[in-house]
Amino acid sequence: MSAEPGRVRVLLHLHAEPEQVPRVEEAYHLISKELAGTPGLLGNELLRDLTAPGGYAVLSAWETMAAFRAWEEGSAHRGTTSPLRAFQDRGRPSPFALYEVTAQY
Repeated sequence: MSAEPGRVRVLLHLHAEPEQVPRVEEAYHLISKELAGTPGLLGNELLRDLTAPGGYAVLSAWETMAAFRAWEEGSAHRGTTSPLRAFQDRGRPSPFALYEVTAQY
């Protein structure tokens, strides 16, 4: 199967202390409900790092970089995602990573 040109994945790295884990999961679900129906958003997942305690990532899939940028630059972006902001992994050069899909099966 070939890749669908222009599809983008956004990875947000998070870190939570053991007592904060329920807050991360609650924030993820709250944000996901608010993002339902966002133009260009194909879906997202909350991933728990099995090799680093407290490590999480949110992986979202977008139709195009333009769709992601339109949402990111919109007025609702910061307010909608604020419940997870405190958990962004600041131990990395950037808590975000953007990937373009170049191949898939």
